Amino acid sequence: MLRRPRLVRRRAVKVFRSRRRVEPGAREKRDNDLSGRLVTVSASAGAAAEAYRSLRATLLYAFADNPPQVIVLTSPGHGDGKSTISANLGAALGQMDKKVLLADCDFRNPAMHKIFGIRNTFGVVNVLAGEHELPEVWHEPLSGLRIVTAGLLPSNPAELLGSRQFAEFLDQLHQEFDYILLDTPPVGLFSDVLAIAPRADGVLLVIDAQNTRKGSVWHSVRSLRAVRANMLGTIMNKAKVAGGDNHYYEHYR
Repeated sequence: MLRRPRLVRRRAVKVFRSRRRVEPGAREKRDNDLSGRLVTVSASAGAAAEAYRSLRATLLYAFADNPPQVIVLTSPGHGDGKSTISANLGAALGQMDKKVLLADCDFRNPAMHKIFGIRNTFGVVNVLAGEHELPEVWHEPLSGLRIVTAGLLPSNPAELLGSRQFAEFLDQLHQEFDYILLDTPPVGLFSDVLAIAPRADGVLLVIDAQNTRKGSVWHSVRSLRAVRANMLGTIMNKAKVAGGDNHYYEHYR
């Protein structure tokens, strides 16, 4: 069932949304600007950062006998928050003095370079093509955390992610890092993640409580189970909490 295992204790995290009038063209600029979403660094004492630390603790201790090393993050659709959660979870793991690598494997709409403010000149695609070695393309914006951006977007993303080169890429990561996070395209829209999921230790499905439909969730889960992916659990965000000032909150379940 979708609710098993229950990944993380309930934790409310306030996400402030501006109610000011949006000028023409400002919305597009805002949507493309993902800076400020790395709350584990910019607001490390806040409730949001604490929620990510709780997520980190659950991943480490709920599976203490066999903790997942390679974790795929995906979602049913666009805008569910998977890239933001990938980035903050990576930063939280890096704060434990672990060697963490976060790879942007969303060759449809990459976002890691925007969140961390780094260039997307070379990345995963270039490593798979044999143009660069892994250490030549990674960035280390935070202690303990290395980022590999997507690089030049390929014309055949699903085939590339299912290739022998990608399998060898994962093998290399296994040997060099304690934890590997793979940010992937939405499983409800693209088949790309289905090529990666069986090779990972587990999958986290990110759900937008305000916009994701139940049918989309079940379709995503069925697709992942069809390829025998190991479902670690779900992360639900943007869930409204009764009372207060009607701001949006995040819940991790």
